[in-house]
Amino acid sequence: MFFFLALVGAQAQEVAPTFLQADRISGRSGAETVMEGDALLRKPGLVIQADQLEYDQLSDRAKATGNVRIQRNGARYEGTAGEVTVDAMEGFMDNMRYEFEQNGSHGEALRAEFADETHSTLFQTTYTTCRRDAVADWAPAWIIRAGQLDLDNDEDIAIAQSAYLEFKSVPILPIPPLGFPLSEKRKSGFLPPTLGLDNTNGLEVVTPYYWNIAPNRDATISPTLMASRGVNLMSEFRYLEPDYLGVLKTAILPNDSLRGEDRWGLAFKHQARLDTQVGGVGWGLNINRVSDDNYWRDFSSLAYTGQTIMGPAGAIGAAQSFSAAGQTADAFRDPTAGALRLLPSQLNAGWGSGYFSSGVMVQKWQVLQDANAYIVKPYERLPQITGRYARINDGGWDWSIDGDFTRFSSYAELTGQPNADRGVLWGQVSRPWLAPQGYITPKMQLHTAAYQYDALTYYGNSGGASTVPTFSLDSGLVFERESLWGNQAIVQTLEPRAFYVYTPYHQQYQLPNYDTGANDFNLTSIYMENAFSGHDKVSDNNLLTMGLTSRLLDRESGAQFARFGFAQRVRFEDQNVGINSSSSAAVAGISDFLVGGAVNINERWVFDSLLQYNPLTNQSVRSTAGARYSPGPYRVLNLAYRLTRNTSEQVDTSVQWPLRDVWPGQTQDEGPSTGRYYGLARTNYSLYDNRMVDTLLGLEYDAGCWLGRVVLQRSQLSINSAVQSVFFQLEFVGLSKLGISPEKALASSIPRYQPLRGTP
Repeated sequence: MFFFLALVGAQAQEVAPTFLQADRISGRSGAETVMEGDALLRKPGLVIQADQLEYDQLSDRAKATGNVRIQRNGARYEGTAGEVTVDAMEGFMDNMRYEFEQNGSHGEALRAEFADETHSTLFQTTYTTCRRDAVADWAPAWIIRAGQLDLDNDEDIAIAQSAYLEFKSVPILPIPPLGFPLSEKRKSGFLPPTLGLDNTNGLEVVTPYYWNIAPNRDATISPTLMASRGVNLMSEFRYLEPDYLGVLKTAILPNDSLRGEDRWGLAFKHQARLDTQVGGVGWGLNINRVSDDNYWRDFSSLAYTGQTIMGPAGAIGAAQSFSAAGQTADAFRDPTAGALRLLPSQLNAGWGSGYFSSGVMVQKWQVLQDANAYIVKPYERLPQITGRYARINDGGWDWSIDGDFTRFSSYAELTGQPNADRGVLWGQVSRPWLAPQGYITPKMQLHTAAYQYDALTYYGNSGGASTVPTFSLDSGLVFERESLWGNQAIVQTLEPRAFYVYTPYHQQYQLPNYDTGANDFNLTSIYMENAFSGHDKVSDNNLLTMGLTSRLLDRESGAQFARFGFAQRVRFEDQNVGINSSSSAAVAGISDFLVGGAVNINERWVFDSLLQYNPLTNQSVRSTAGARYSPGPYRVLNLAYRLTRNTSEQVDTSVQWPLRDVWPGQTQDEGPSTGRYYGLARTNYSLYDNRMVDTLLGLEYDAGCWLGRVVLQRSQLSINSAVQSVFFQLEFVGLSKLGISPEKALASSIPRYQPLRGTP
């Protein structure tokens, strides 16, 4: 039997109609209605089912007995008896089971009391996200048992009283009456304690508190008990606005037991932009400071923000994502930071409008010294002011003018040269001729640098200057032909290139060196006009570089399957300008031979290599070779070999792999699955030193509603010191994580590592 009830008059527009259905229905119209046998009451967003159901239309009260089931707003309740006010969802249910679709959680309760449709209280209850198996004696792997559980679906938080977390039928952690999340929604509260262990600080116990200040601001305060040192108070504050963002990290350790002194660390990073009528303005502040020279050794896990380099407009990403995911007690930990001994602090600003851009930067350094390896303090820029005017395709011409004024400051008694002001003016003009079959680009450059020293140099000079012109001619051809690679239609290219550079010799050995270094010798730098980076030196050149590149491209998408190339220089005159008076420069003749390539056989296999070969000694000067095999998600094997003759030789291997794949008779699915173990490893061995540089060994287990991770890591800080860390983490899906997360260490140690859940 089916009934339809609806209010008339003005209330008809405010109250949705009610549908009643049962085997037998009796009652009075407009008053109480009694339904028996498969009784059902339905309104938009609400369904009540029971063996017997009594509904009073005047009070909007429904009383149900026998196999009671209520569904509302993604929540399902089942019990023996219940009574609720239908629209307000105020009432109770006895001996119930519940399930929330929002996060897949479920449990049982002796009684539930509903205050409204988003607030309820469960008594003598359980809570878990583990999915029920089709076995009679099934029990969840983890479960919260509570005398009382208050649910707030507006804030997505649950507050438990007299509660504890049970894992594998063993109570492991009391649940404080401060609440735990029902979703990924950010909220204030204590996070579960975390544990860490290494050979320097000993056992670490962290009790973090997360403060959700606003949708675009939050903070994490993490008191950390270090068994060997004391209590280290760490914190992180983040903010994100449409035009600026930043993060402040601090660590304070009063009276370090091992060092007998107060220790502290500070890292602050801020970026901002401002759009004006005269162009975009951006600025950034980056501060990194610690209390003492031993900080890098004692706290090798501390991470700093590093240098901040912003463009003229100070580009900042939109504030569409500001999540607390992964916001745990290890906010200041990063085992990959290693021996960070140069800490930059700088203020920079930039402006750009049309063809013109400019910037200013002030940069200082804190050097963490080691008695066994002293570092001369890098030059500070106090300040550096730059400007650039550039035009592209201006009547077929490309031209630009760059200016740079920098005040360099360091310890003159250690650097061997005085502090100075340096001004640079660098202009270049080129005329490219481009065609589908090739190109030719002549270019002229003029580089001028002038110095004013604070003191007389070794040569008795109070200043110096140099003006060096450069002419270059770059040319290349592109030949193409279509062919087949198996059943794949491809385009094969043949791209010869010739690059000539002439820079006359200009005496520069009396000039200082503040920011110049030799460029790496590779297939990119071999086609550069200057052998040096920076503005202090311009190499004299009379050379021709010739190379050949061949590519295999997908005819339809343009994707590159393979690339092979080689290049070599012919130097017609000796190079006389070096980094300093004692450095050796290149001699006339042929240079080392560079050959390299990369092959993407398919989505699984990738190979790449580079060889620098000296034809005079018939030896390789430097070589690298790498391969990656990734047949599917959560499966990657990386191999790399790197050689720099008489300097270093290393073999680096890393892997992430489901262990079930290596056992006979097991399937290889395409994603994480319940009951699967994942092996993780990384070894970096120095053949030159006959020692292991970095080692990592780990195991992950995905049980569906919980994950376990154990990782052992050893990182070499210096020749005589290393840090050894143990990471152990239990992740209860939909609840929280216990332990120190190793995911950042895994992501930095294993290229293409994929976290089982979320992002590292």
